[in-house]
Amino acid sequence: MIKENRFFTTGRLALFVALMVVLIDQVLKFWVKLNFYWGEELEIFSWFKLNFVQNPGMAFGWTIGSKFFLTLFRIVFVACVIFAVVKLRNAKLKKGFIICVALIIAGAIGNIIDCLFYGLIFNNPYPPEVASLFPPEGGYAPLFHGMVVDMFHFPLFHFYWPDWVPFVGGEYFEFFSPVFNVADAAISVGVICVILFYSKQMNDSFVLLKESLKRQPLNDDTPNENKD
Repeated sequence: MIKENRFFTTGRLALFVALMVVLIDQVLKFWVKLNFYWGEELEIFSWFKLNFVQNPGMAFGWTIGSKFFLTLFRIVFVACVIFAVVKLRNAKLKKGFIICVALIIAGAIGNIIDCLFYGLIFNNPYPPEVASLFPPEGGYAPLFHGMVVDMFHFPLFHFYWPDWVPFVGGEYFEFFSPVFNVADAAISVGVICVILFYSKQMNDSFVLLKESLKRQPLNDDTPNENKD
C-alpha cells in the first residue's frame, strides 16, 4: 500500500500552483511594462507575438461597466471563492478540481494586483518611451483604477470573409485576436477544465457548501444528548 505524502498534500499543492501563477504573471508583467513601450510588438514566430497592451476591463481586454466596481467585484469574487475553499477544506474533493480552483483564484488575484497598484507605482508615458517604476511625478491612476497588462498574442490564422457572407462580408478575421496574460490563461484553463471534467464535483461542492452554511454550532443552551 502506497502511503500518502503528508507534506505534498492537495492543499499545499494547490497553494504552490497558485503562488507560482501569481509570481510568473507579475514578473512577466513587470518585465513587459519596464521594457516595452505601449503598443510595441515583438514577433517570436509568425503565430506567436509579444504585444504590450493595457486594458481597463476584464480578461482578454473585455470592458464591462465601471472600473472601480469591476475591481471591487474581482476582490469580492476571490474572497468568496477562498471562503468556500476554506469551508470545504475537509471535504473529499478531487485533486484536479482543487487545482483548477487554485488556477482561477490565482488568475483573478494576478489581475487584481494590476488594478489596485499599477496605477500607483507606474507612469504611463506615450510611445516610444517606456514606463518607470515609482516615478517622481507619481503614478498614472489612483487605487482601484490601474490597467491590466497583457502581452500574449496568438494570430494562428486569418482571412477575409467572402463578400457574399451576411453582416461580415469583406471584413478581416483573425484567430486568435485577443491579447492576454498569464492570469487570463490560468482563469481560462481552470474554468474550461472544471466545465469539461469536474462539473459534478462543482455541483457537489455547492451542495456541501450549502449544507455547511446551514449548520449552526452548538451553544451552552442547546441540549446535547451526549451530556450526562
